[in-house]
Amino acid sequence: MHPMLNIAVKAARRAGSIITRASEDIGVLTVNDKGYNDFVSEVDLASEKTIIEVLSKAYPGHAFLGEESGLSGDGENVWIIDPLDGTTNFLHSYPQYSISIALQYRGEITQAVVYDPNSNELFTASKGQGAYLNDRRIRVSKKTKMKECLIGTGFPFRDFTHLPCYLKIFEQLVRETSGIRRPGSAALDLAYTAAGRFDGFFEIDLSKWDIAAGGLLIKEAGGIVSDFSGKDDWINSGNIIASTPKIYEPFIKIISKHLSKELKS
Repeated sequence: MHPMLNIAVKAARRAGSIITRASEDIGVLTVNDKGYNDFVSEVDLASEKTIIEVLSKAYPGHAFLGEESGLSGDGENVWIIDPLDGTTNFLHSYPQYSISIALQYRGEITQAVVYDPNSNELFTASKGQGAYLNDRRIRVSKKTKMKECLIGTGFPFRDFTHLPCYLKIFEQLVRETSGIRRPGSAALDLAYTAAGRFDGFFEIDLSKWDIAAGGLLIKEAGGIVSDFSGKDDWINSGNIIASTPKIYEPFIKIISKHLSKELKS
């Protein structure tokens, strides 16, 4: 395992312990609203603080972009952190949430960790070294037809501007696939796509910390990741489509058909 990835795994596991302990008595947690349908708990904050402490101790010259603390530091190496992806699930004791840590070097994601503390599943990838679930190499699925595919996604929950086009995409996918699932943690959904559990995934208007690690996992597992225009700007646009290579073209065709002009640009 790459030394930087090893440190990221250590940070993720330590944060996972905090989250697991807190999950035993969620009712006593302090929870605040960041915005409409957007919550932050003391666990999110403690998890992010721990991750940054572990990483900064090993790499004091690196910068950090955390969901809760924003950007700190400066340099070519930036750790992108989601300390608890799926906070709403966590607060309802719905066991579908994860920790996402990625390293971006000169604008390119080079290391990735997505950790599910509920199942103790650890998804990791280093650029050019493949993707792994715990100690097992993973690959995207071998599905070749949309009608055979299970698709992951996330519904709009803060900003409903693009809900009409999303519903059109949803309607066509319901008719032309095996099914659609919305578990509620984009980082984990992308990891599932890398492992072949989902055959594809798409979502509108995500943040860097939601998708940075998962995007590298899929690439290293042999999949395709792009924005809705088929370009490699998904991490900046926040609009992401990821899938096994054989279904990528029909998949993006369905999505593109229903996009607003704003999303196509």
